[in-house]
Amino acid sequence: MERLVRLAAVLKVAGKGGVSAAKLVTVAGFQGDNAEDQLERDLRYLRQQGWQIDTVSGPGEPGHYRMVTVDNRLRVRLTPAQQRALQRAVLLADRQDLVERLGLPQAHKPADVAAVAPLSGHDERLSTALRAVRHRSKLRFRYAGKPRVVHAESVRSQNEQWYLRGLEEGADVVKVFVVTRMSDVQWDSPGTAERVPPTERLNLHPMRWAVDPAVEVTVRTDCEYQPDVERWLGVPDAVDETSDVVELRYTVTNRAALRTRLYQLGRRVELVGPAELRDELVDELATAAGEHR
Repeated sequence: MERLVRLAAVLKVAGKGGVSAAKLVTVAGFQGDNAEDQLERDLRYLRQQGWQIDTVSGPGEPGHYRMVTVDNRLRVRLTPAQQRALQRAVLLADRQDLVERLGLPQAHKPADVAAVAPLSGHDERLSTALRAVRHRSKLRFRYAGKPRVVHAESVRSQNEQWYLRGLEEGADVVKVFVVTRMSDVQWDSPGTAERVPPTERLNLHPMRWAVDPAVEVTVRTDCEYQPDVERWLGVPDAVDETSDVVELRYTVTNRAALRTRLYQLGRRVELVGPAELRDELVDELATAAGEHR
C-alpha cells in the first residue's frame, strides 16, 4: 500500500508532463528483469481503484505515464453499468466541466451512447433545444411553416426520434414538436421561459394515440420473446408470468397501430383478448389473404 501511495503521489505531482517508467520503477523500488512488469501490475491496480493513468509514450518508445486528476470516488462506488449511465448523462448534457472532472474524454465515450442518443443529423437544433430546457429559456423556431415561441419544458428521445415538449405562446395546451422538423432555432436568455403547468404528458407511442376508445389488451408470449414484445408494444401496464409463458396487459387507444405491431411480431406473440379485437385481427387477415389470392 505504501508503494502504491508513492506511485500515485509522484504521478499526481508530475502533472501533464507525466513520469517515465524508469523513474516510477525507482520510486517503487522494483529490481530485476521483470521490474516493468511489476510496475504495470501496480498501475493496473491503481486504475481499478478509479485513477485515470494514461500511457503517453508512442510505439517503440520508453514507457511514459501521466495521471489525469479526476474525482474517482464515483468510479469506486458505482457499478460498471451505473458508470456507463453516468457517462451517457454527462456527455449528452454537454457538461464539459463534469467530463473533465470525472475523466470521461470523448474518445472513451461508450459505444452505446450513439445508439441511445444519436446526435448526428440534428446539428445545432437538438443542442439548442437542450440548452433551452437546461436554462429554462424560451425557444424560437419555425415549424410547419410558422414562427413559434415555446416555453421549453423537456426534450426526450423515442424510437430514434427527438421530441421537444413545451407550451407555445398563444396556446392553452402543452405541445410536442419533432426536433428534426424545426428550423432557425434560437434560445432566449436563461430564465425567460415560464414553468409549464403539470399536465399529463402526451404518450409518444402510436398505440396510445387518442384515436379509438380505450381498451385493455392482453397478449401472451414465451419468456424469451418478452424483450421483443416490449420493444414493439412498449412497457406493459401489468405482467403475469407462469412457467415459461408470460402475459402482458396494455391500454390501447389506437387499434390500427396495435395490429401493425402484432404483424411485425408474428408467431412470437398471441393476442389473448378482448374477443372483439381478435375478431378484427382475423377479419383483416382474411381480407388481406383474399386480396392476395
